[in-house]
Amino acid sequence: MITPHTTRTVDVPGARLYYEVRGSGPLLLVMGAPMAAAAFAPLAAALAGERTVVTHDPRGISHSVLDDPGQNSTPEMRADDVVCLLDALGAESADVFGSSGGAVTGLALIARHPGRVRTLVAHEPPLLELLPDAADRRVGVDDIVETFHREGLEAAWRKFMTASGLDNGDAGAPAPPPGESPEQALADSARFFGHELRGTTRYLPDIAALKAGPARVVVGVGADSGGLDTCLTSTALADLLGVPVVEFPGDHGGFLQRPKEFADVVRQVCPAP
Repeated sequence: MITPHTTRTVDVPGARLYYEVRGSGPLLLVMGAPMAAAAFAPLAAALAGERTVVTHDPRGISHSVLDDPGQNSTPEMRADDVVCLLDALGAESADVFGSSGGAVTGLALIARHPGRVRTLVAHEPPLLELLPDAADRRVGVDDIVETFHREGLEAAWRKFMTASGLDNGDAGAPAPPPGESPEQALADSARFFGHELRGTTRYLPDIAALKAGPARVVVGVGADSGGLDTCLTSTALADLLGVPVVEFPGDHGGFLQRPKEFADVVRQVCPAP
């Protein structure tokens, strides 16, 4: 069953942001980076019975077009975009679920705009700077980006999947999410490697601000993510914040694999106010 939704756009500095609205009730933003709104449609539909669920394409991804296609994307810029989105919705604050780079966006949002987030569920943020071997990780990310520029997407994806622990034996690019064309997936992948990967993985969260602010932070890890870098980074973040790690179904893409069960956990850790 397809959950009805409306599509809208909002102008943000340097871009036009595309977003989708489902359901009714207290506001919940669901976001990724570089994953677009299409990837979160099943999860959003599962939550729309009791929430107004808003998903969006991050700047430069899918339908969210940049004025300058060569501009890099940072968590801080994406956090400011989310504030513009909240303003367009007429919302002073919202609960936020962010996965992967979207979780990093959420952490930057809390630090830069206190009071705009009630609860952030940060699912597997790739905060490589929190790991003991952060310097080596930076070198690895640089190598992946340079491989993309030198050898193309296929070679870059092979290195990325192997380095992150996501290699399932194919060591290739992940399949496009439902609703996204192969051509768009290629464009988004190029954007990710060329303009987003470095900024996201090198973000260092402001732990003092996260502890001091009014927002509650929940750190989530997939039940099947034990071999992934994002399990290590999420655990490191939870330790610094002094909060437990919450287990979610599946692995890094559990919201795609088991959206209904995933939504149940989101409800538990982030109940509607």
